[in-house]
Amino acid sequence: MPADLAIVLGLLVTCIVLFILDWPRMDIVALGAMVAMPVLGIITPHEAFAGFSDPNVVLIAALFIIGEGITRTGIALQVGRWLARKAGNSEARLIVLLMLSVGLLGSVMSSTGIVAIFIPVVLNVTSRMKIHPGRLMMPLSIAGLISGMMTLVATPPNMIVDSALESEGAEGFGFFSFTPMGLSILIAGTLYMLVAKNWLANGTTVAGANNRRRTFASFIEEYRLEQRAFRLQVPYSSDLVGRTLGELDLRQRNGVNLIGIERMGRGQPRLLNPISQTEVRPGDILLVDLVTPENDLQKFVEELGLSVLPLEGSYFSQHSQNVGMAEVAVLPESAMVGKSLVDRKFRTEHGLSVIGLRRGGEAISGNVAEEKLRTGDILLVIGPWKQIDSLRSQKRDFLVLSLPVEMDDVAPAISQAPWALASVAVMIVLMVSGWVPNALAALIACFLLGASRCVDIETAYKSIRWQSIFLIVGMMPFAIALEKTHGIEMAVSFLMRVLDGAEVHVLIAVLFVLTTGFSLVISNTATAILMAPIAMSMAKQLDVSPYPFVMTVAIAASAAFMTPVASPVNTLVMGPGQYRFGDYMKIGLPFTLIVMGMCVVLIPWWYA
Repeated sequence: MPADLAIVLGLLVTCIVLFILDWPRMDIVALGAMVAMPVLGIITPHEAFAGFSDPNVVLIAALFIIGEGITRTGIALQVGRWLARKAGNSEARLIVLLMLSVGLLGSVMSSTGIVAIFIPVVLNVTSRMKIHPGRLMMPLSIAGLISGMMTLVATPPNMIVDSALESEGAEGFGFFSFTPMGLSILIAGTLYMLVAKNWLANGTTVAGANNRRRTFASFIEEYRLEQRAFRLQVPYSSDLVGRTLGELDLRQRNGVNLIGIERMGRGQPRLLNPISQTEVRPGDILLVDLVTPENDLQKFVEELGLSVLPLEGSYFSQHSQNVGMAEVAVLPESAMVGKSLVDRKFRTEHGLSVIGLRRGGEAISGNVAEEKLRTGDILLVIGPWKQIDSLRSQKRDFLVLSLPVEMDDVAPAISQAPWALASVAVMIVLMVSGWVPNALAALIACFLLGASRCVDIETAYKSIRWQSIFLIVGMMPFAIALEKTHGIEMAVSFLMRVLDGAEVHVLIAVLFVLTTGFSLVISNTATAILMAPIAMSMAKQLDVSPYPFVMTVAIAASAAFMTPVASPVNTLVMGPGQYRFGDYMKIGLPFTLIVMGMCVVLIPWWYA
């Protein structure tokens, strides 16, 4: 083996191992490899940075913005409400409508984004129908993954294989080139889940966080906050009067988490969001949460000259115009993972207080602010509705799982949805017609979303998952390096020797297995980058059309059904669905074999 190829393979194996260990972040690993290859003389700096000029990278970034526009204008939420109405009390009808809705919506936006939007919808529907959420979360996840197979822009692997075709001088895929295969798999997946749902949880209802639409009072009960929350009135003689909250630092000095300040204004009490500059006034009523149960409330009250007032669960409902609550899940890519709320200054950054933490379905007692967070942890936050809505709009770190019924009275009406739909329609028409390149069509849609105020510039930049962008850019040089060091040629030659004389159907099956295997341990994007050149070379050696081979790579890269860590989509539904690792294998393995069979039979027929 040539020395330069050994270096490239060593870097590649190192990246895969670090991806599996999930340390450091995947984008850092990929960028590190991108820098290492020109330093070691494997490729030139120009080749290393070529990914930054790839139109598909621009297209992927633009699609994140378009997905944010769809989210902010409430289109998916309206679809969810329509779904609940049409499903009635039929679980089978609900699965069919859910999977078709997610599959079609996900064809023009991020599969992770569409699943994140639909999780609260599904939780509400399961509550109303009194069925276990686990019976619907797996169909949601599978539909989200299949949505990536529906159109050219549905997922990065599709655009990567398209780029591989164009780099070899072949004509790229059209916008709907993936649709026949994706739609067939979506129909097969829907029929499969009508049977496979019986292998999941069969309980009619579950106790805990996800089985019903709850009120403020039920949140307090479920997170065991009844003996921790108090209302304390500040008299004129109190030592707190005239001092700012920053000076007092009640959390550090007294073990007290200040949730809000009730203050009279215009003849009625208002609940203020506490910030460090807020000055305590006589007559203020402090809404506090004791950080740890061993705190002595009486001692705290006596030291500061406060008086205790009654606090009932209905108190928050009475103040629902000013204060909100929400359950928030920590996402797999969140910067919060491994950090505490204090470390990340959660309250300062988001203007919300965390008063509860659930892990593995159980409420955690003690000082949650100091707890190191894990993927899937569920936080109970409290604060202004505006801040909660802001948290809902950013999907990088958190997913708002459920909101109390009181929010229905304060949620604003959404008026920009028609403009968002029109912008997406313009993009699709431009892509299908071929009048402009796909990246330019997506940028035009972004400008239309901005002009119609569906998104603003700050939101647009925040919506782009820069980690995914840099992961793609960082992994792209591997394809160039493997080609320059003859690694792809050697891998293909080995496969062709082993499979000497095998027909195209067998080669597609092998390519599917290899791609799916990689996608279980590294991202589907990285998998597509590695496997697309191999697929192209296999076709070239056989002197046949490359389209069936690269289409197989694209479909297999999205067929990550078998483990909860194979895709963020799978990880998102694990907590709300109350799944175990084995549930994914039980449902995912048979369906992966079904998809492979469909690829072996249909792809050579449709894409030859």
